[in-house]
Amino acid sequence: MEARYIIGVYGEVSGLPTPVSAHVIEEQPAEVRVYTVTAEWSQSDLVRGSRLRYLQQWTLIADSNNHRSIRSVLPTGSCVPVSGELLSRFSPIQGLRAVVRETGNHQLLEIWDRHGLRKCLNLTALNIHGRVYDDAQFGCLSWSECENKLLYVAEKSRNSSTETPEVDSACSKDRSVYCEDWGEALTNRSVPVMCVVDLRNGAVSMLQGVPLDVSPGQALWAPSSQSVFFIGWFHEPFRLGLKFCSNRRSALFKLDLNGNCECLSEDNVSVSCPRLSPDGSTLIYLQGKVFGPHNQCLSLQQLDLKSRKTSMLLDVVSRPQSGEFAGVYEALPSCCWSADGQRVAFSSACRNQKDLFMVDRRSQKVTFLSDTFPLAVESNFPLPPPPPVPPLSSHLHQEHKREDEDLPDLSKVYSSWKLLAVHRDLMVVCCSSPNTPPTLRVGFLPSTGEAVTWQTLQQPAVTFDFQWSDLDVTPPPEEDNTSYSGLDFGAVLVKPSSHLCETKTPLVVFIHGGPHSQFPAEWNCTTAGLVKLGFAVLMVNYRGSTGFGQDSILSLIGQIGSQDVKDVQRAVLTALQRDTTLDSKRLAVIGGSHGGVLSCHLIGQYPGFYKACAARNPVINAATLLGTSDIVDWRYTSAGFQFSYDNIPTAEALAAMLQKSPITHAVQIKAPVLLMLGGRDRRVSPHQGLELYKVLKSRGSPVRLLWFPEDGHSLSRVDTQTDCFLNTVLWLQQHL
Repeated sequence: MEARYIIGVYGEVSGLPTPVSAHVIEEQPAEVRVYTVTAEWSQSDLVRGSRLRYLQQWTLIADSNNHRSIRSVLPTGSCVPVSGELLSRFSPIQGLRAVVRETGNHQLLEIWDRHGLRKCLNLTALNIHGRVYDDAQFGCLSWSECENKLLYVAEKSRNSSTETPEVDSACSKDRSVYCEDWGEALTNRSVPVMCVVDLRNGAVSMLQGVPLDVSPGQALWAPSSQSVFFIGWFHEPFRLGLKFCSNRRSALFKLDLNGNCECLSEDNVSVSCPRLSPDGSTLIYLQGKVFGPHNQCLSLQQLDLKSRKTSMLLDVVSRPQSGEFAGVYEALPSCCWSADGQRVAFSSACRNQKDLFMVDRRSQKVTFLSDTFPLAVESNFPLPPPPPVPPLSSHLHQEHKREDEDLPDLSKVYSSWKLLAVHRDLMVVCCSSPNTPPTLRVGFLPSTGEAVTWQTLQQPAVTFDFQWSDLDVTPPPEEDNTSYSGLDFGAVLVKPSSHLCETKTPLVVFIHGGPHSQFPAEWNCTTAGLVKLGFAVLMVNYRGSTGFGQDSILSLIGQIGSQDVKDVQRAVLTALQRDTTLDSKRLAVIGGSHGGVLSCHLIGQYPGFYKACAARNPVINAATLLGTSDIVDWRYTSAGFQFSYDNIPTAEALAAMLQKSPITHAVQIKAPVLLMLGGRDRRVSPHQGLELYKVLKSRGSPVRLLWFPEDGHSLSRVDTQTDCFLNTVLWLQQHL
């Protein structure tokens, strides 16, 4: 495989577009009901080395006798590229489109209607605030009920002439004073302020009255538009990293336009994603615990705005049974309510899948809405298991014709469902699977006892001739966690079609980061690229991954470097014994962040088993990382210690962190190691990877290091991702 061919393959799989948001407008002419679905897509372009975004629109015509049934979908027009857009939001009544756009060094607020550009404000030139936030953590763009005002969040300006003592800080008094930020991927977020623009006169103002120890975000208008709801993150005594962390102390607040602020949620919890019901009577939000696992199973709370009483709509799920709802682990979509305000739709991790759910507020019953979950539970096609492999279920999905024609054709099954929006009960969902790139489907929220009739708006431009299987793995008794006994975990195996495999297939073990995240059976361009190049890929959801209940997450606390390492190794042994087409002599392990940690652990704890390793921004020595990470609390928690802001490292804590780190096994490493490090990584200092690099170099072990000075922890720049994929494949090719 030459470099040009590898890049061509990666360009093909990474260039397939993904829908990131959707909006629905409903029109009711004389005889039929018409829905307009507008979706925004993201697409990587290797030529530019950047991501493009574009809009695509569909017109859906409902059945004249049944408005909850789509009669026809008109052909979509050409895609419309959007350039420089940071935020956009349609108004609910007039269908106006508000856009915050970056042009040069200026940020503009644009209002578009059906006749073109209605209004444009240069927010930078007004000098009321700093840059507008466009991230998912703080950012928002909310229309008032009258559609004359817009609410958003921006950085407080250090040069603003509108300073007030209430929002003043040391940062604005002296440029040389250190200003805390909110960590990895939020390094230019320090002092957020909520801003309102009056579209009638173009006036922009900052809302006053936010508590001094709180950073506001995720704001939305309350009914009557005389006050706003927002989430406030407490930043005293100092800020901790927020990215990927749902365990930060925060609260739900209400602030009126006169500056009166009140807290609506309980104390010492973590909250997010406030969503107002269509009639304005109820506010729902997600709630979790503070500290502990940085990502967790969350409860869904509902606040009655009239009585001010809060009740639990969905509780944390400790240990789901097979085929049951596994809990909420992900943010709610901005539009998630049914038209009658009695049901809430959302998507979340569920074992090795990402599925779609609806909860009824009256019965608190959770319903699966996808058309694949029953197949995943009931239609298992076991591969012959030679003893003593632990029991697991595996259903085979493949594009080519089966020899056994009695098996149902699952080639069109989507195993990953992500809800983008709900409008008047019409859901817009992004669907994919390991061999099928993302596409859009629509369907109406069902009545009790009914199933959703799904309709695909547009088939993917291409599907791939891959096989994939969903594995359930049970640890043997000696690897059971006595504090959380009986837990299992999962994995997803993707490999080339059998007719392409004349010899046994090399296996790449791909480990997710977090550790509290998930590898669902969805489209993954890295996996697809590797499989297209002839590798099989095993994506492991070890104990501690999301989608398996809170007990699974808690079981990993204090067991880092042991339980998770054994789980990955168990999954690999299981896959090798279950599938004899995999080559046990050509094994490699790759991963980023905690996946990089486990990759380095595996080649140290099982020397000679893996023939190559490629790790992105791994923690190598948690003891030396302690003072440099933006999430110092996780360093204590992962080692089994309680965190408090005034913690001072002890010999006991540092010894435990060192003992759980890959550096302690470095002397045993035999496999060649490729390290890929981001020079601007705030979560895991790149000096962590350098520490391993120097140890391996001193021992004459094969090691190569790639340094990306402009990238952070996720190594998410398009040119960086291309470089990492190319070098990883060349490294695997060389050593396998």
